[in-house]
Amino acid sequence: MAASSSGASYDTDLPVTDGPLVTRFPPEPSGYLHIGHAKAALLNEHFAHAQPGGKLICRFDDTNPSKESQEFQDSILFDLKLMDVVPDVTSYSSDYFQAMYELASKLIWAGKAFADDSELGKGDQDRRNRLPSKRRDLSIEETLAHFAEMKEGTAEGQRWRNVEDLSYIRLCAPVLDSLEGVTLALRTKEYRDRNAQYEWMQRALGLRAVTIWDFLRMNFVRTVLSKRKLGRIIAQGRVWGWDDPRMPTVRGIMRRGMIVTALRDFILKQGPSRNVLNLGWGALWAVNRKVIAPVAPRYTAIDMQDVVRCNVSGLTAKCSAQRPRHPKNPAVGSKLVTYADVILIEQADAKTFEVDEEVTLMGWGNAFIRSIEKDEASGRVSTLDVELHLDGDFKKTQKKITWLASVPGKDPIALDLYTFDFLIMMDKLEPADDLEENLTPVTQTVVKAMTDREICEVQPGTTVQFERKGFFRFDGFDPDSGAMMFFEVPTGRT
Repeated sequence: MAASSSGASYDTDLPVTDGPLVTRFPPEPSGYLHIGHAKAALLNEHFAHAQPGGKLICRFDDTNPSKESQEFQDSILFDLKLMDVVPDVTSYSSDYFQAMYELASKLIWAGKAFADDSELGKGDQDRRNRLPSKRRDLSIEETLAHFAEMKEGTAEGQRWRNVEDLSYIRLCAPVLDSLEGVTLALRTKEYRDRNAQYEWMQRALGLRAVTIWDFLRMNFVRTVLSKRKLGRIIAQGRVWGWDDPRMPTVRGIMRRGMIVTALRDFILKQGPSRNVLNLGWGALWAVNRKVIAPVAPRYTAIDMQDVVRCNVSGLTAKCSAQRPRHPKNPAVGSKLVTYADVILIEQADAKTFEVDEEVTLMGWGNAFIRSIEKDEASGRVSTLDVELHLDGDFKKTQKKITWLASVPGKDPIALDLYTFDFLIMMDKLEPADDLEENLTPVTQTVVKAMTDREICEVQPGTTVQFERKGFFRFDGFDPDSGAMMFFEVPTGRT
C-alpha cells in the first residue's frame, strides 16, 4: 500500500517496499510532456517520496541529438514543476557515454557481444525465427576493431553503425539505473519482453541489480499522443501551440483547468492494473470536478446576443449586499450583488416565459412576468416587465434564471467563453488511419457574454463557476478586444 499526497492509500503491488526508494524519470528532450508522460512522472515521484530518504532522478535521455533541443529540455522541467514533481537530481545519459563505451568493450572482451551489420529488420526477423545472427561467431578482435571504427566515425564504422538499432538504449537503461543508484525502475508494459535482457546485462557486467516494476501506458479515446502527429496538427494551424487546451500535453490539460491533485489521485487509483487502458476523458475530469466544485467561486454570466431588458417593479430602492461567492464554503469569500429596477436576462430564458408566470431570480427571489414585448419579424423578446414577489416559494417555480443588474455608469465586463471539442473523431486512431481525414473539423466555439465588475478580482489561472453554465478557467485577456477569456472545464458529465 502507498499513500497519496491527499492521504488516500492505494494498492500498488510493489515488489520492493522496505525502506526508501530511488526511482528515475527518463524523458527524451524531443517534445513536450503529454498525459502519458504525466503518469510515469507522477508514479516515479510518488514512490520516491513515499518515505523519507527516497530520491527521484530526472535523467534526460539525450542520446538522439537530431531530435533534441534546449527548448524541450526547459519545457520538460517546467511541466514537471506544473505537476508539483521536483526531482532530487537531474542527470544526462550523455554524461555516461564513456562509461557505457568501456562497459560495452567489457562485454566484447568477455565474448558476450559482437558487431552485426545485418540489414534493417533482419535481426528482429531472426529473433522471431530463433535463428542466430550471421555475425554471432565473429571473433573478439574483429568485433573490437569494428567497434573502434564505429566510435571514430570512419566510413567503415558508419556502415556497421545501425542508426535505427536500439542497442544503445537497451544498454543505457540497465547500466545507468545501476550506476545512479536506482532501486526501482518503472517501465511501461511494452518493455516487458526486454526485462530479461535488462537483467542479463546487469549480471553480465557485474552491476548491482535493479528491481523492475511494470505499469501500463495510459491512453485516452479520441486522442493521439504521438509527438510527430501532434506536431503536424500544430503545423496545420488547427491549434495555438503545444499548450493549447485541446492538446493532450501536460500544459494543455492544465490550461484547460486540470488540477494537479486530481491528476495525481486519478493516476494512483489505476494501481497495478495490467489491463489495456483506453480511457474516456470523462473519468479524469469527473475526479477533477470533485476537487474544484467545493472551492470555485460562483458568478453570473449572461450571453450578450439578443440580451433582454427587464423592468422590475416592487423594488423600493436600488441596493447592494454582500453575498457568499460559494453557498457551501464561506472561506471562498463574498461578493457585492446589486439589485436594480432594470435587469438583464438571456434571450433563451425570456422566450420560454408566459404572462403571469412566476419564476425565480436566482440569488434574489421570485417574480411574476407581467408583460412580454416581442419583435414580430424575428420572434425575439425585446422587453419584459416583471413584478417582484419575494415572499414566493422558490421550490414551487419551474424556472430559475440568472440575471445581472443594469446600472447606469457601470458597464458590464465582456467575456469570451470558450468551449472545446476533441481533435480526433475516432475513439482510437490506428497506425494505418489517415490523420487528416480523422481530425474534427470544428473544435472551438466562443460565446460572447458579460458579467459584473466583481469578476475583476479573479486572477489568471483561477477556475470559477458561472451559474447554469459550468466551470471555467480564466486564461487571460483577449489581445484585440480586451475581453476576459474563460475556457470551459469539462466535468465528466454529458
